[in-house]
Amino acid sequence: MSQARRIGLFGGAFDPPHQAHVALARAGLAQLQLDELRIIPTGQAWHKSRSLSPAADRLAMVKLAFADLAGVLIDERELNRRGDSYTIDTVLALRAEQAQAEFFLLMGADQWAAFTGWHRWQELAALVHLCVARRPDLADAPEAGTLEVTWLDLPPMPVSATGIRGQVAAAPAGGSWADLVPPAVARYISDHRLYAQP
Repeated sequence: MSQARRIGLFGGAFDPPHQAHVALARAGLAQLQLDELRIIPTGQAWHKSRSLSPAADRLAMVKLAFADLAGVLIDERELNRRGDSYTIDTVLALRAEQAQAEFFLLMGADQWAAFTGWHRWQELAALVHLCVARRPDLADAPEAGTLEVTWLDLPPMPVSATGIRGQVAAAPAGGSWADLVPPAVARYISDHRLYAQP
């Protein structure tokens, strides 16, 4: 009998995708021995108070950011879904498509800290392996202590998409922010004048 495919799922706004995102993807592929890692840009994020950059820009940047990682597949389903975008809906759809696969949900420590606020989080936790990049300055999510988690070994990377957007707005022509994203993403941000003040 053939072994079940091990499929990683890594979602997010990726506004923009940065070096820590790429490092987490690389760690997941290697440490979880994944057959495939699906990068899933968020569509309409129910939990974001701000408007996200256009889907076309975020998708283009994701394709550039993860282009060099073997085994990565960009999954556009949430960008094409109407209404609020929930991880549980994506996981249920993928399980219907690949019933024999094992799914591994990758997330950063910031997402893990908020996990029990996710839509139908208990059901989600029962359907996937939770895989988290631990960060010592962030606590576990309330109520999540009973969940089984695989901790990914990843060096601390003090970088955030929020911080990068602020740095770009202050210095759109380049500067220290350009080192925080993959080079092709930095070029895309500059060429398309993303995050610059109007």
